[in-house]
Amino acid sequence: MRIIEIPDNPNCAAADLRVFHDLAPARGVVQVCLEPQAGVPAWFEVTGWTLVGKPVPAFAQKVDDSGDGVAYLLFGGDAGLRFKPAGSAGSWSLQDSAQSGEPFLIIGDSEDLRPRPEAGAAEARQEEVCDGR
Repeated sequence: MRIIEIPDNPNCAAADLRVFHDLAPARGVVQVCLEPQAGVPAWFEVTGWTLVGKPVPAFAQKVDDSGDGVAYLLFGGDAGLRFKPAGSAGSWSLQDSAQSGEPFLIIGDSEDLRPRPEAGAAEARQEEVCDGR
């Protein structure tokens, strides 16, 4: 069982208590394909965010999504998740207008998630545009 509750904070709005039935262990994630503008999917780096304003790892976990079937819960720190366009040079910051925050996300397709590379594994160069499958 995965429990998510995020207080109102400078990164994102509050998320009331949500309980998810986990179907697999959580795995580290570094990028997610999102559509910030209707019909224009793009890859974004993702990190968890803390109430003290520091990045922490983000995770995705296969969950049962309340009758909608199987989905992937994307979650991070006690202040939610933080996103920035893939390839952005700047560090994680609440002052960067190109970045945004969310308490958590539900992702329908595992292809829209890029896992954190295993320790010692070479990281393959990734395209910065989602193919929209």
